[in-house]
Amino acid sequence: MAQKPKTDPILTPELIRIIKIFGIASISLVLVLSFFNDKRANNSGEDDTFRMADSDRLYFLNVRASYYDRENRTDAGMTLFRHGKRQISDSIPALDLLIILNSQKDEAYLYLEPLNLDWPIKIRASGQNQSEEFILENGNKSDHKSHLDKLKPWIEDTASFDLWFKEGWIPIWETPKEKEVLKTVLNDYFRLLNQTNE
Repeated sequence: MAQKPKTDPILTPELIRIIKIFGIASISLVLVLSFFNDKRANNSGEDDTFRMADSDRLYFLNVRASYYDRENRTDAGMTLFRHGKRQISDSIPALDLLIILNSQKDEAYLYLEPLNLDWPIKIRASGQNQSEEFILENGNKSDHKSHLDKLKPWIEDTASFDLWFKEGWIPIWETPKEKEVLKTVLNDYFRLLNQTNE
């Protein structure tokens, strides 16, 4: 009877030891990196800048919305929220800050609403030994967010604001109550998006 030739075993003890070392090192590296992965890729193709979670929307509607005057725009599928303690006038030019909820897209927007004046709006912010002028054009949700991103540091720093109307500057958001309303609307909006108001 013929004897089978001896073949070297594929999985030698040395090879098994090397596989264990690299296998354990690879798994350990994946686990360690997964703990520090706080940024995940968004492969959906959607912009989540204005996205609100259900819990944040419910908190706003059940707790914070009572401080606002609500206007339902069924034609656009949106609800507008204007703070109940804002300055209201039929003749004096003003600039109002609104929160808009788009229930169809689960999104929330900030909107600067001109009262008794038209776009474009020229506004001047003055703080300690410095001032800056802004020309704000009407636009889409991103444009209005960009306007507020420029004004937000001045609002949080309790700067004074003036609005260009006809031939001169007139003060807006000048009382402590009006400044507090602005800050409240900003805080409510960023809470709605589950973002810190930085």
